[in-house]
Amino acid sequence: MKNTRESSAELPLGSRSTTQAVDASNRSMLAWTNEVSRYQWIVLLVAWLGWVFDSMDGTLFSLVQKSSMTELMGPGATEATIGFYSSVVFAVMLAGWAAGGICFGIVADYIGRTKALVATILIYSLFTGLSALSQSWWHLASFRFITGLGLGGEWAAGAALVAEVWPDRLRAKAGAMLQSAAAFGYFFAALITRAVDVGSWRYVYLVGAIPAIFVLFIRLSVKEPERWVEVRDQRRLAKKGPKHKPSDLDAFTLKQLFSPELRRDTIVASSLAFTVLLALWGATMWIPSVIREVGAREGLGLADQNRYATYGIMLLNGGSLFGYLGFGPLADRFGRRAAFLCFFIGGLILFPVTFLLTKGTTQIFLLLPLVGVFTLGITSGFPIYLPELFPTRVRTTGVGLCYNLGRIVTAGGVLITGALVGFFGSYAKAASSVSLIYLVGIVLLAFARETRGKQLT
Repeated sequence: MKNTRESSAELPLGSRSTTQAVDASNRSMLAWTNEVSRYQWIVLLVAWLGWVFDSMDGTLFSLVQKSSMTELMGPGATEATIGFYSSVVFAVMLAGWAAGGICFGIVADYIGRTKALVATILIYSLFTGLSALSQSWWHLASFRFITGLGLGGEWAAGAALVAEVWPDRLRAKAGAMLQSAAAFGYFFAALITRAVDVGSWRYVYLVGAIPAIFVLFIRLSVKEPERWVEVRDQRRLAKKGPKHKPSDLDAFTLKQLFSPELRRDTIVASSLAFTVLLALWGATMWIPSVIREVGAREGLGLADQNRYATYGIMLLNGGSLFGYLGFGPLADRFGRRAAFLCFFIGGLILFPVTFLLTKGTTQIFLLLPLVGVFTLGITSGFPIYLPELFPTRVRTTGVGLCYNLGRIVTAGGVLITGALVGFFGSYAKAASSVSLIYLVGIVLLAFARETRGKQLT
């Protein structure tokens, strides 16, 4: 067999030029990988796996919601009652998620990103496993609240860790790859529910405890970022100085976020996060219930409804992977605000089209990948944008607060969605109405600061 160089030499001149152009383009597209060290790839892998397991554990309830809440509510519970208390459990978990993101964001600024990452993964893994022991809906809500504490804290620590370790020029690419982990987490959650009979929902939660083993790998392979170590040392030296004067390094990190320097960024970023997360949890996470609802109208039995719901989640997250990976290049090319705008418009159009203008599960399945591109893919903007808004001394506090302050309000929005189900008599109409929140996000972008091309401070 002739080698590539000999074969290309025999091609006509036009074909040879085309081949050389394609090779040059491929080399150009991959050239940035030469700027990333082996350790930086390891850091991204660790944060990526942490977010995979985070997303997986956070999604399990939505996939076993019907079977678990029907059993826990007992015989005689109506669909409306089950729907309402399901939304209560969702809201409680989101409240824990928000509290964990804020609290562990502060903790990570003081004790380090890696230590916070280890603690949060242990928390969400162990309490996902303990959810299998629930004997009532409030037992499950309590376990999911503590699970949420770990889920929220892990994301803030991981996002800051990657942003501080990777080269400034490649932050958007790293952030997009980090958020792509969510698609795999949702996919693994769906696989777990298919591998374990959905009626045996307790075993599903037990499998969710496995990520606790992962923390040993983190402790052995990842150290604290140099940027954070430098700030920590500055804090220590400042406090030991004979003529120590109060400075920004002394102020409580949460207080610093509302200083004149950072107040606008904090408020706008939190509002953007609320917009995205309300659509995510108040609309997208009800998709399994929507598919079951449509399947029931088509005459499907409960087993087939559950199977179709799992397929729907897989299609949604298959599409979301393109959204996660596409946000970074779009943000680098046109700016962070333009990328958010593109995804807001896509979600605003696609969600009601998919669930209000279709006639059956087949049409829904065809559109679900596109829904995933925009409604889930937009979250890829936050591990890119939020770390760029805040200096190292308050970075995880800022990332954790902004992403999760919006989640606190979102928890109330999920309760409203549960009430809307009763009002409209349909999961599809309730979820589609919530997706209109994207209009608020479009308005907020007028006040957001552009950070493309800026170095971390």
